[in-house]
Amino acid sequence: MPAAAAISPGAATRFDLDAINQLISGWCKDEHPDLRGVRIVAEGQLVAEAYFNDGRPDLLHDIRSAGKSITSLLAGIAIDKKLIPNVQVPIGQLLGPGLRPEAKPITLEHLLTMRSGLSADDEDPRSPGNENLMDEAASWIDFALAVPVRERPGQSYQYCSLNAFLTGACVENACGQPLDEFARQHLFGPLGIDRFEWRRGPQNRVAGQGNLRLTLASLSALGQMCLNNGRAGASRVVSAQWLQRAMSPIVSISHADPFADGYGYMWYSKTHEASGRPVRVNFASGNGGNKIYVIPELKTVVTVASAAYGRPYGQRRSQGILKGILNTWRPSGTAPSKG
Repeated sequence: MPAAAAISPGAATRFDLDAINQLISGWCKDEHPDLRGVRIVAEGQLVAEAYFNDGRPDLLHDIRSAGKSITSLLAGIAIDKKLIPNVQVPIGQLLGPGLRPEAKPITLEHLLTMRSGLSADDEDPRSPGNENLMDEAASWIDFALAVPVRERPGQSYQYCSLNAFLTGACVENACGQPLDEFARQHLFGPLGIDRFEWRRGPQNRVAGQGNLRLTLASLSALGQMCLNNGRAGASRVVSAQWLQRAMSPIVSISHADPFADGYGYMWYSKTHEASGRPVRVNFASGNGGNKIYVIPELKTVVTVASAAYGRPYGQRRSQGILKGILNTWRPSGTAPSKG
């Protein structure tokens, strides 16, 4: 059995706690022993928290590409602070010499929406900008700057880690410090997150593309800040305008991703159902099934930590966990059980 807590949140939250406890019992029996934790917060109150298979509250867990969504938040903060003019700035102005001439017109928004046109495809090992090739390079930044352009920027969506690394590099150049230190000062600090690890590569460049390690509660805090339109308590962390744009379905990607309908600034979105009514879910997503689900209509954040790295079932399982939780939500006037 997991170290689990199901806490009655009061009348304001409409989740059936008996049903959630049944879900937790089912997750304990999952045939794959790599689910680490699930946390549900509704209207700012903890509804349930459960840990499995060596997961625990103090564990710093690698959320893989869900870190891209955190890099997006940091880009928004840099723009809020006028360190970067706007998302339409050509990356050639931010990255300096070394960038191919044909890549200089690519904008920050092109990177954020995975429409840079760079010849980078993480699914194709022969692609010049494949993430594994970048990992092996002596200099990530030199490698990234040298990747050729495949097509006109803005033409089509192609998910690749290179775009997120370059986004982080743009923020680092603009703020004059490593991305993790900028995050500590302007994002994690205001949220009370004092424990995290973020992979650094050659030349001390931080992996804006992922490999950020956080606790499950810290993931919840990030999701709650997004749910609160960029605020943490009385503090403004990132502008509401940035979050609205970042979580909008700017690009339709349902043809390329079975788990999402739209893509914004490195945040996904998909419409699910909660007790028969459609609700839009915005989310950060990482290899293995790591998720920060933000559900504005239900004022709810669901976070999942999973170590099913490279396993296709990881994403399916996390979506199943979300759907199960949504099915325990009850419309106004329907009294949920109290556990």
